[in-house]
Amino acid sequence: MLNISQKCKKLLLEESIDTNSNIDFDVNGEVHSMTFEYIIDTYMQASEDSQKVFLLALKKSIDAKEFGVDKFFEGMGQLLLMTHLSSNIKV
Repeated sequence: MLNISQKCKKLLLEESIDTNSNIDFDVNGEVHSMTFEYIIDTYMQASEDSQKVFLLALKKSIDAKEFGVDKFFEGMGQLLLMTHLSSNIKV
């Protein structure tokens, strides 16, 4: 039986989407890149319920066709990046 991470990656593979695809973010002139696989693996560290929500949202983005998957990973990557950057802010 596949775990949720494997299900996410299998969904992408079935749609001929490479898990090594990158999303680039420009933060104050510094480019941060994240692969789809990195984003999936990072979200899979969350609770099981959160993992299930991620999988459901991924399925919906695939159903949306066009740019649904790219927009999904762009949004998920932005959340990760904002979390990382905010934890590094020194007050």
